[in-house]
Amino acid sequence: MTPDTHVSPGSTRGPAHIAAVGVAFPAFRLPAATVAKGWGRGGGRGTAAVCGPDEDVLTLSAEAARRALGHAGVDPATIDGLWWGTTRPPFAEGPSHAVLAAALGLSDRSAGALVAGSTHAGMEALLAAADAIVAGSARTALVVAADVLRPGPGTGYEARAGAGAAAVVLTADTGPAALGSRVTRTRPLLDRYRGDGEATTRDVYDARLFREEIFLPAIRQVGEHLAALTPRAWSLPDPDGRLGATTAKELGVTDALASRPVFAEVGDCGAAAALLGGIAGLDATGVVAVVGFGGGRTTGVTINASGPVPGAAELTARLAAGTEIDYTTALRARGDLVAAGETVPMGVPPGSAMFVRGADEMLGLLAARCTDCGTLNTPPSIHPACLSCGGTKLDPVELARTGVVHTFVINQTMPAPFVAPLPIAVIDLDDGARIMLQAIGDGHDLAIGTPVELVLRRYAHERGVPVYGLKARALDPVPEE
Repeated sequence: MTPDTHVSPGSTRGPAHIAAVGVAFPAFRLPAATVAKGWGRGGGRGTAAVCGPDEDVLTLSAEAARRALGHAGVDPATIDGLWWGTTRPPFAEGPSHAVLAAALGLSDRSAGALVAGSTHAGMEALLAAADAIVAGSARTALVVAADVLRPGPGTGYEARAGAGAAAVVLTADTGPAALGSRVTRTRPLLDRYRGDGEATTRDVYDARLFREEIFLPAIRQVGEHLAALTPRAWSLPDPDGRLGATTAKELGVTDALASRPVFAEVGDCGAAAALLGGIAGLDATGVVAVVGFGGGRTTGVTINASGPVPGAAELTARLAAGTEIDYTTALRARGDLVAAGETVPMGVPPGSAMFVRGADEMLGLLAARCTDCGTLNTPPSIHPACLSCGGTKLDPVELARTGVVHTFVINQTMPAPFVAPLPIAVIDLDDGARIMLQAIGDGHDLAIGTPVELVLRRYAHERGVPVYGLKARALDPVPEE
């Protein structure tokens, strides 16, 4: 069988190459057996990743993207465009793409697109970026596929709905891997979906009908085309914990299913699932077949790796870095279990002058360096003059993202929506600046002198708007390549 291929009209360049990849997963892991027990049912295998109260699809996307850029050795300011695929952007209508781009330090002239609406969004973002590379409208592109799925409590999908992010740096230059053939099939049939105004994703109406008439035929059609290229490893969708293995058996690739450990540890990561499974197979030479599914569309691509792709080897360690939680903690984290009583609103609206003028410095961690004495002044939007010498000649600079704890305090009582215990730390950054901000977790891993890194987190969800900033986290135990 000859595989379907795709070539952009008028292409003057070769295929898009992969320079590096990055992944990110949230802090929590919810065992499927724990969910089953909560509803008086037996069984359940594997775990699903669940975001903590200050994590969401944007914070995961930023972390995966920063890792990919670091592995590629690429300055974020030189990226020509960001292509981001997710079923649940943080703003239903708003600056989702712009906020992520600013948090990553991309130029305000960078292009790209936000793709949403189904779990197929991650594949659409990848192929759109690749087409921009091949057409010559971008030389270096950043692709992020991420999701934080929110299932309905008590549904069969709840134990498998996970969260994660995958990032890929594409380049017109040579790299250790390149995108190859692609094939797509489309049928206007419902799989899992979310209606307008609904908070949770609905499970499939009829599991057997979905399996026999929707899922398996679509994956089989696409997979048979890719199988003709004899891939070394496969990433196949697995929405219920069983269908991935079933499809692999039908295609005769059971021993080559690279995506199996990803689904077992973090569940179905929606729009990110296909790329996460593909990255699992990019740690060695050979062809990797990646299949994405959702929203009535199924797309498969091949990735031809001439050697290990930078960042791919980290995936196994990051999969295992989560902390197991109980069902009640998961319900609170997802917002399905909310304490009664009034919450304390922020003093100023997210659209106010303070946020407009300080948005770049909050997302990009900017300071103002005095040209006369060299003092780093933070935050610059409220310090028009140097705190040390009073000078008014100030240059914006990006602060270091690592440092050590100077001192800290742990608040044991906090009004909603804040969650106690809440640590607040004063950090001496590696560039000499000193800042005060929240720390991640309950503070048990903090001490004076503890090395920390600053990572993007969601501080609040105010008036329907997510508010982001940086928090301190005890230095990542997973070594970078």
